[in-house]
Amino acid sequence: MDFKLRTAGTAAFVAFALLAAKAQAADVEVLHWWTSGGEAKSAAELKKMVEAKGNKWKDVAVAGGGGDNAATVIKSRIVSGNPPTAAQIKGPSIQEWGAEGVLANIDDTAKAGGWDSLLPPVVANIMKYKGHYVAAPVNVHRVNWMWANPEVFKKAGATIPTNWDEFAVAAEKIQKAGFIPVAHGGQPWQDFTTFESIALGLGGAEYYKKAFVQLDDATLKGPTTVKAFETLAVVRKYIDKDSATRDWNLATGMVISGKAAMQFMGDWAKGEFTAAGKVPGKDYVCVAAPGTANAFTFNIDSFVIFNKPGADAKKAAADFASAVMSPEFQTVFNLNKGSIPVRSGVDLSKFDDCAKKSAADFAADAKAGTLVPTIAHKMAVPESTQGAMQDVVTQFFHSTSMTPAEAATKLAAAAKTK
Repeated sequence: MDFKLRTAGTAAFVAFALLAAKAQAADVEVLHWWTSGGEAKSAAELKKMVEAKGNKWKDVAVAGGGGDNAATVIKSRIVSGNPPTAAQIKGPSIQEWGAEGVLANIDDTAKAGGWDSLLPPVVANIMKYKGHYVAAPVNVHRVNWMWANPEVFKKAGATIPTNWDEFAVAAEKIQKAGFIPVAHGGQPWQDFTTFESIALGLGGAEYYKKAFVQLDDATLKGPTTVKAFETLAVVRKYIDKDSATRDWNLATGMVISGKAAMQFMGDWAKGEFTAAGKVPGKDYVCVAAPGTANAFTFNIDSFVIFNKPGADAKKAAADFASAVMSPEFQTVFNLNKGSIPVRSGVDLSKFDDCAKKSAADFAADAKAGTLVPTIAHKMAVPESTQGAMQDVVTQFFHSTSMTPAEAATKLAAAAKTK
């Protein structure tokens, strides 16, 4: 072969290799568990936004387990030295990965987007590791909701309760009228979801922070926690015997159909009402769980950004993070999911009344300092601690002999689990 041809061929190969390397570096590989209908639509919208900036989206969707399966995949990818660009991780797990030294500092992206002014400090701090942004939040789910069928309450001559004493009065009337007062399912997380709303309603945000965020031993053993278990026992009386084999969405269906009066569940339950063609304020009522009108337990989906070498990789990651926090994506995702935008200033005209109320309460509680992370949904404490405490709540829920005082002592002991 002629030297010039060989040289030209070599140059062409090098140019091709450089282009291929650049394309590879600009890939945005996203590991998530958004596999249901509305979530998958939202992922597709995010893909469009990221690719519009010249990147190539590589989808790694891991179904099942509410993120447990995805967490296993993430760990294997990190151990093998091949992290994705971004992965769906939330709560204390962000800090755990930050401590491993594998997350990227995205302060420049956050500063350009004004994240500190758009996010409540309690939320921003969860997205940071040692004061630096390493994750982008997607949404806010309010957990301390009560979903009620107003027609059932009317037929029973009961009033929708605003505290736990009123709950007991209403539940008794509803049961005597032939309805199931509380729709509930069989998973331990449903027990814990109800318990945390009871505890918040009885003790308020400051008690909740000391008990379920700071894990203060005396507070966990104290009279408010004992009272929370006593109240859980009261709630248990008004749950039907078939609840053990029921999933949460089937429990929601009982409220929709008028078989049951109320359910304590996060705002993902709203999707079931919407799918059934029900209208908030008319066919169903969304109100804060008894006693919790002035507090807000939040569950936030977020994406951590992994530290990958190369300027193109860093630009692609920045493009992804800024797209996640954009008003456009915050709108489309949360309309599909039933949650609300985590950033302030998003136009809520397309959202329903429950979402608007949630957004107003989120802003008010952020200002008042009464936003608290849900422990039942792994936002407040490390997963091992959360699991041990949840086990105690479920043991009490199904026990006929454990006293509320014993349960509180066991809960305090479980909080020491590492």
